[in-house]
Amino acid sequence: MASRLELHEELCNLLGSREAYFQPPATVTMHYPAIVYRKHSLDNIAADNIHYLQHRGYELTVIDKDPDSKVDEAVSKLPRCRFNRSYASDGLNHFVYILYY
Repeated sequence: MASRLELHEELCNLLGSREAYFQPPATVTMHYPAIVYRKHSLDNIAADNIHYLQHRGYELTVIDKDPDSKVDEAVSKLPRCRFNRSYASDGLNHFVYILYY
């Protein structure tokens, strides 16, 4: 299982900036495009009542002014990532994914 900090670095590299935020407080000023993520779930794989593999699930939200976001496209191609939903709010497009990392 990779660490959350490794995921953070991967998201920053994908963005080409440091605009990836883990559970940001409301006081943070974001610049777009950005990715906001939080822990979502834990996927345990077991055999003989023993957990031998574990993947943490994260909810990633790509926020961009562009409805055809290149960042959204790049996130959608990450391994073990699935699209959940999208919506627009305050003139920004939000693309939500679940990623097991």
